[in-house]
Amino acid sequence: MTESSSSIAAEQAYLDHAHACLAAMRARAARNVEIGERRAREEPSVDTSRLLQELEHRLASLADSPVALAFGRLDEDRGDRFYVGRRHIEDARGEAVVVDWRANVSVPFYRATWADPMGIDRRRRFALDGRELVGLFDEDFADPDSEGAGGGGGVPDPLLAELERARTGEMRDIVATIQAEQDEVIRAPFGECLVVQGGPGTGKTAVGLHRAAFLLYEHRERLARERLLVVGPNVLFLRYIAQVLPSLGETAVTQTTLPGLLESRFRVRGTDVADVAALKGDARMARVIANAARDAVATVAPDEVVLRVSSTTVHIRPVDVQGALDAVRVREQPLRAGREQLRGRLAQLALARYTELRPSADEEEVAGALRSGKELRAAIDRLWPVPSAAVLVRKVLGNRRVLAAAADGVLDADEQARLHRRPSRKLAEEQWTRADLGLLDEAEWVTNGPPRTFGHVVVDEAQDHSAMELRLLARRSPDRSMTILGDLAQATVTGAQTRWTDALAAIDAPHGRVAELELGYRVPAPVLDFANRLLPIAAPGVLPSRSVRPAGDPPTIRACASAEIPEATAAAVAAQRDEGRSVGVVAPEPLLDLVGDALHRGGVEFTDGRRVAGLSDGVTLIPPDAAKGLEFDAVIVVEPSAIAEIGDHGLRLLYIALTRAVRTLTLIHSTPLPQPLR
Repeated sequence: MTESSSSIAAEQAYLDHAHACLAAMRARAARNVEIGERRAREEPSVDTSRLLQELEHRLASLADSPVALAFGRLDEDRGDRFYVGRRHIEDARGEAVVVDWRANVSVPFYRATWADPMGIDRRRRFALDGRELVGLFDEDFADPDSEGAGGGGGVPDPLLAELERARTGEMRDIVATIQAEQDEVIRAPFGECLVVQGGPGTGKTAVGLHRAAFLLYEHRERLARERLLVVGPNVLFLRYIAQVLPSLGETAVTQTTLPGLLESRFRVRGTDVADVAALKGDARMARVIANAARDAVATVAPDEVVLRVSSTTVHIRPVDVQGALDAVRVREQPLRAGREQLRGRLAQLALARYTELRPSADEEEVAGALRSGKELRAAIDRLWPVPSAAVLVRKVLGNRRVLAAAADGVLDADEQARLHRRPSRKLAEEQWTRADLGLLDEAEWVTNGPPRTFGHVVVDEAQDHSAMELRLLARRSPDRSMTILGDLAQATVTGAQTRWTDALAAIDAPHGRVAELELGYRVPAPVLDFANRLLPIAAPGVLPSRSVRPAGDPPTIRACASAEIPEATAAAVAAQRDEGRSVGVVAPEPLLDLVGDALHRGGVEFTDGRRVAGLSDGVTLIPPDAAKGLEFDAVIVVEPSAIAEIGDHGLRLLYIALTRAVRTLTLIHSTPLPQPLR
C-alpha cells in the first residue's frame, strides 16, 4: 500500500486536470450544438436535424461527474502510462488523459496477475471519496520482492472499501472493482448466447449491466440503431438498477419486465393454479399453438373460385386452387405471409385464365384489379383466415374441439382438461394470466411473424422464466445475441429452470455457453455460510458460492413469542438505523402490515415495497418473492419457517432472503427455525 502524501497530491492534481479537460470538451461540444442549431434553422432538412441530434447527444454524454474520472493507473513495461476511468477524456491536443474502462488497453487493469502481468509493471488503484483521492493501492509486478508477489495480496483494499460502503436505494456501477472472472464475462463476444450462473453476491446482475455497457461501446453504431434490451424480474428491481447504465453514459437501452414487453396489447387480469401455469410454460405448448394456427387454414379446396373483372367472369378450377393451397401449406412460415402467397398464386391463376379469354388485355391493370377485388379477398378469407393472436389462444384454451385437434399427440387428455377454461363474453374482457403471455407471443409469431427485435438482450433472474417465456425473450434477438443471468438455486416459480442446457434448448441456442461466477463479493462469509446450509435440500446439485469477505458478524437469531414479533422487529430495525444502515425487512405477507404498524408506532419511517416501485435508502419492507437481486446493509428476516413453507419453493425463498445482507443478518422467530439452520 502506497500512502505517500506527495504521491497522493500528484495523482489528485492529475484527477483535477482530467475534470478541467472534461469541462473543456463540454464547452467545445456546446459550441458545436450552437452551430448545429443555427444551421438547422438556416438549412432545415433531415440531415441537419440528425446532425443536431448527434451533437446534442454528444453534449449530454459529457455531463460533469460527481466522482473522480479515473479510478486507477497502468504503467506498461515499455514506458507508457494510462489512467483508467468511466469515460474517455482527452486534452486540447486530442491526447488521452483518461482511457475508457472498456477499451482494450484497460484489460490488464482487471486481469493482470503476478503469474501473467500482461505487459504491466505497475497497477495502481485509487481509493476515492467522491472526487477526493484518499489512498493508493499499488501492485508492482516488476518487483518480485514487493508485497503480493508470488500470488498473494488477497482482495484489493479498494474493493473491500467499496463493499463496506453503505447501500442506498439504487445499485451502483462496479467499474472500479471488476474482478478477473467478471471481466471475462463482460468482454465476451457480441454474438454469443451466454448464460451466467452465479450465486448470491457474485455480482451477476452488475456483470450483466456492465456487459451491456461494454457492448454499447464496442458496437455503438449497430446498437444505437437496434438498441439493447434489459429484462428484469419486476418493477422494483428495475428501479433499483435504473441508474447503472446512465451513470456509464449509456442510454440506447430499453429496460422492462417480461409483462412490460406485451402490456400494450395484453393485460394480465387473472391467475392460474400452479399446475396449469407450469403446463402453459411447457415448451410443448409451442407445438400446440403452431398446430392450432395451421388447423385454421383449409386443407381441401371446397369448390372453384369465381372472380369478376369488369364484365368478364374468371373460374379457377378446384384442382388448381388445391395446388396453390398445397404449395403454400408445405412452407413453415407465419400465417400472414402464407396468406399473401396464396393471394398471389390465385391472382396469377386468374390472370392466366383472363388473358386466355382477353388476349389484348393490359395484364398489369388486370392483375391489380384481381388482387384488390372483393371476390378474391372473400376466397382468401375462406381458405386462409389469419386470426389475431388473442383469438387463436382464446380458441385453444376455450374450445375443447380446437384444443383436442391442436394437442393431439402432444398433450394427454388430462393435460388438455387442465388447460381448458371458459372464455369471457368479450375478447376485450378475457382474463389473461402471466402464463398466457408466452402463448400469446407464440401465437403472434406464428400468425404475423417476428416482433420488434433488438441487437442484444440481457435477461436477469432468468431461472424463473418458463420455456415458453424464454422463447418469447429469444424472439427479441433473432441471432440469439443474449446474456442470460441467473442462479438455479434461486428458482422459485412454477415451471422454473432446473438446468441451463434445457433453457438453451428451449430458445434454440444449443451452442450457447454457460459461465459460472464462483466468488461472492457482497455477502460476508459468516452470513453466506449460514444460508448455504439450505442448499443441499433447497437446490441439490447447485454448487454454493464462496465469499471473499471472511470477516463479519454471524447472523443474530432472536426468539420471542408470536405476539411480540412486530415489536421485536421494529426494535431491530431501529437499532440498525441508529448505525446509519439501510435495512430490508423480509417477512411473509400476513406479517408485513403488522411490522409496518409497529414501525409507525415507533416513529420509524419506511417504504412498503409492495406498494411503491422503488427502494428506500432507509427501511424497506418486502415480501420474500420480491427480494431477488436486491441488497441492503442490514437484513431482518421475520419468521423464517413461515417463509420456508410458502409454496413448493419456500426454502429457496428463504435462501434468497438470507443472502440480501451486505453487513448484518438478523432472524426473528417464534416458531422453530428450519432444521438446516438450527
